[in-house]
Amino acid sequence: MRSPLIALLSVLAGLLTGTASGAARAESFDFPAGFATREVPANGTTIHVRSGGSGPAVVLLHGYGETGDMWIPLAAALVKDHQVIVPDLRGLGLSAKPAGGFDKKTQAADVAAVMDALGAAKADVVAHDIGNMVAFQLAARYPERVRRLVLIDAPVPGVGPWDEVLKNPLLWHFRFGGPDMERLVAGRERIYLDRFWNEFSASPARFSEAARVHYAALYAMPGAMHSGFAQFAAFDQDAVDNRAFLAGGGRLKMPVLAVGGAKSFGPMMATVMRAAADEVTEAQVPDSGHWIMEENPGATTKLVTDFLSR
Repeated sequence: MRSPLIALLSVLAGLLTGTASGAARAESFDFPAGFATREVPANGTTIHVRSGGSGPAVVLLHGYGETGDMWIPLAAALVKDHQVIVPDLRGLGLSAKPAGGFDKKTQAADVAAVMDALGAAKADVVAHDIGNMVAFQLAARYPERVRRLVLIDAPVPGVGPWDEVLKNPLLWHFRFGGPDMERLVAGRERIYLDRFWNEFSASPARFSEAARVHYAALYAMPGAMHSGFAQFAAFDQDAVDNRAFLAGGGRLKMPVLAVGGAKSFGPMMATVMRAAADEVTEAQVPDSGHWIMEENPGATTKLVTDFLSR
């Protein structure tokens, strides 16, 4: 089900670009029949959530440059025999834009509160990009609530080769933020986001023009870019929290699927997770860069559903 605001954003985006792409993409941003959208009070903020289906719960966490809308193909496959829960992270998409709380420990509590509100005592958790970082803290803080964990194509602050990962010049945006940066990007959100969609893709054309219009409109909403910068600014605290977990003897005990885009993070995702988890299965999405659901949704969906059906 598409929320009225999503529909309005899509129409406006199409009008602003002078093309039909916004309207065309709006159709593909419909979640399957039976999904509902709701605003869930959670941990001092409000989280926009799509949910549908019945059976074992699965939570899908998105990353930066997208929203929960990225998961529609996977949600359609899982809803046949799962309760599927798809939130927008704090400050992003249609979730509220609070002043703070962007460390991933706090956002893990957001997700736990969403699970409580939807009656999911335990869930499989599938995450991408910054969603990985939230999912890691969810599994570390609430291990009894995470059956299986899937992390896709992004490092985890303070875990494994984090310090080496930070040296990659492609990741300059980790330190890009603050009020001046917000003013520089204001009104130019599409220019800023195109850089991610192009440089982190194996095939940039697979991140469609319609999808770019859709997400750029969401990130142009008041407070959204501030929230995005705040997600990155919290990485230092996230590293402190994750290292404290590991230094205290913490290890993830649930089965973990560590997936890299074959032309992006590749086997490094498994290298990262072996530093923090006991049972790690390595996998790669073939013919894909970072944007796995745009570049190869079929292979991504199969990897995830096969792992969760074990």
